[in-house]
Amino acid sequence: MILTDTHTHLYSEEFENDRNQMIQRALDQGVSRLFVPSIDSSYTQKMLELQQEFPENVFLMMGLHPCYVKPETYLQELNHVEKLLQEKKFYAVGEIGIDLYWDKTTLYIQKEAFKFQIQLAKKHQLAINIHCRDAFDEVFEVLESESSEELFGIFHCFTGDFQQAKRAINLGMKLGIGGVSTFKNGKIDQFLKEIEIENIVLETDSPYLAPVPFRGKRNESSYTMLVAQKLAEIYGLAVEEIAAITTENSKEVFGI
Repeated sequence: MILTDTHTHLYSEEFENDRNQMIQRALDQGVSRLFVPSIDSSYTQKMLELQQEFPENVFLMMGLHPCYVKPETYLQELNHVEKLLQEKKFYAVGEIGIDLYWDKTTLYIQKEAFKFQIQLAKKHQLAINIHCRDAFDEVFEVLESESSEELFGIFHCFTGDFQQAKRAINLGMKLGIGGVSTFKNGKIDQFLKEIEIENIVLETDSPYLAPVPFRGKRNESSYTMLVAQKLAEIYGLAVEEIAAITTENSKEVFGI
């Protein structure tokens, strides 16, 4: 059984003391495809080293996270993203998007950075990996302005409603489903069965958003199995079927 974690911050400081053991736990659970999003240039070297250390299992994305879009540095950071995409192999542009939870004052430049990186993804024929927090209207506004056959990817950590899910799918996105699906108040489990499973990929967003029974603790990629078990319950399928279908879906997005 092969499971794919489409969003895991393996380079996080949270894993400083046991990173290799944590990755081995994931591999032991069958989570053998680990897709790593970028946050900003300060993590690029760590990401590249991880990919070199685990070439069969770690696949990288390149992008500028919306929380790191700052007036004084964002143009330099976008230049870094553009340069790296030209020089090295990446499997998506991400994570990119809009976050109005932490800082609403940067909305204009967040939109600018999001749009620019979508255009980079189209240029390189890559998927995008979207971060959206308290910003569904704003994210959809940018996505719809860039809508085309070249636009595709994953709506990471999807927490919207059924209508927003359909809207995202119609724009070429698959829904990244993780630990929130196991929360009592997570809500998405209430309508997920109405979404065709061909539109779903698994993720952890580790070290964040650990699924039940580890909610509130450090998340890690081995817990992809817990998300797969929850989806098996929701869809009435075997865990092996969930693993196979969602891994195929991830291959469709990342091209590998």
